[in-house]
Amino acid sequence: MDSRLVALADQLLLIERELRVLGWWEHESPSPADLASQQPFCVDTLTFSQWLQWIFLPRMKVIIETDCGLPERSGIKPMAEVAYQSNLSTVTALLNALGEFDRLIEHR
Repeated sequence: MDSRLVALADQLLLIERELRVLGWWEHESPSPADLASQQPFCVDTLTFSQWLQWIFLPRMKVIIETDCGLPERSGIKPMAEVAYQSNLSTVTALLNALGEFDRLIEHR
């Protein structure tokens, strides 16, 4: 695995860790219907932290493990800033982890 993929995998672990630290890591998956939302980030069925845990992290792990082509761009941090605008100071470490993920994706 090349160093960029390793760095991205490490960043995913940091994002997971921050969700756990914040107490937002869930032990039970949302319903299949909630996970199947057609809305961007499943905004109609999941919280942003649920989307990170149940959609984003698993999909990115598969992409990294199979080396099937990374996205050219990532804008996860700006979406998180919108989702958490009422408590930005509480999620600083999570925002930093997401921002570093964005930077690694876009660094070619």
